[in-house]
Amino acid sequence: MKPIKKRMLKAAWPEITQGMKEVGIVDMEIYLLGTKLFMIMDTVADFDHDKAMIELALKPRQSEWEAHMSQFQDSSVEATADQKWQLMDRIYKMDQL
Repeated sequence: MKPIKKRMLKAAWPEITQGMKEVGIVDMEIYLLGTKLFMIMDTVADFDHDKAMIELALKPRQSEWEAHMSQFQDSSVEATADQKWQLMDRIYKMDQL
């Protein structure tokens, strides 16, 4: 992975943030450890990740944003957000069995 510039991640374009909200992403946090990124998304209750990523890819300036961010990631300029970010299974949550 290429060096990530924190300032680039903090400066998402307004169209990108608006598009995320429109597909049901209520809030998002991204953490950086060396060259690895970890994202936590808070979403609406009936959020469908696959459907949301398809819809998000069609939003204004989204492909331009992905191409711009690809310079900091090991991905092609054509890669979508869904191709860059992978879902993970939660294996632990405090006070839940």
